Amino acid sequence: MAFQSPVVVQTAKAHFHKADLALPHISGGVSSAADKRINDAIKESAQKLVDSQGSLQEPNAEMIGYYEQKTNEKDVLSLSLFNYAYTGGAHGLTLQDSLTFKQSTGERYTLAQLFKPGSDYVSRLNEMIAVQIKERDIAPIEPFKTIRPDQDYYIADRALVIYFQIYELTPYVFGFPYFPISVYDIQDIINEEGPLGQMTPND
Repeated sequence: MAFQSPVVVQTAKAHFHKADLALPHISGGVSSAADKRINDAIKESAQKLVDSQGSLQEPNAEMIGYYEQKTNEKDVLSLSLFNYAYTGGAHGLTLQDSLTFKQSTGERYTLAQLFKPGSDYVSRLNEMIAVQIKERDIAPIEPFKTIRPDQDYYIADRALVIYFQIYELTPYVFGFPYFPISVYDIQDIINEEGPLGQMTPND
């Protein structure tokens, strides 16, 4: 595979009443149209997180948005957006949304698109997550049964990282439960043309 330079990720700040947001802004890709497609998706995701947090009318309410870059290589960009808000009650809540793109086109990938059509990726991932829950002594709110077909994920360090929102699997104190799965453990069902396929070569 021909070498492709990483895209440039800069921080764009947005401020409004009781809220400070830091968002990634993409530039320097092989296509300005692809860069715009990625930036539009990031803005849409950030807005959904803001809207999901509800009103900031409470006197002590506040909102903070930030992000983490997970992968920026081999034509793959994977990042996570976070939004913390306190809107009253005992504590605030952090939401996370992760986005994975093909840098050269701006296409965003769902979890299903990472795998070969027809592969039972849900059952395969369920088995591996269930093992980790037991080995790591994680205490779910209810016994773990299955991920959603569109479960949250990102790609980092040659691994697919499946995660759950706060309260989705475990109590608040556990935060976001993350389950890293090596690409080599699922290589037989990976879509070789997708982002995980770019992570398997040892180069």
